[in-house]
Amino acid sequence: MARLSLAKIAAAVGGMGVALTAATGIASADPLDAVINTNCSYPQVIAALNATDPGAAAQFNNSRIAQNYLQQFLASPPPQRAQMAAQLQAMPGASQYIGVVESVAGVCQNY
Repeated sequence: MARLSLAKIAAAVGGMGVALTAATGIASADPLDAVINTNCSYPQVIAALNATDPGAAAQFNNSRIAQNYLQQFLASPPPQRAQMAAQLQAMPGASQYIGVVESVAGVCQNY
């Protein structure tokens, strides 16, 4: 069961990092707005994650569940992303990855 939670947290990191990157500089009342409305692609997010935090990237790359979740998130329309993001936000332990998310968000558009 702990492995599944780790995979979901890894998915949260990847998904949130991608989304936040696309919206850098856009004012928002809710930080999840940036995640929900991202234009970053899966390869951009993965490249940014690998460059900014190889350790987190290795964890993510070893989790097929996290990879699938991120791909599904990015392929979904904003209303579905909002639901997915809310589920991830409610997960215990997800907050510890905010620094990684911010780092990825700062460079994602460069990949």
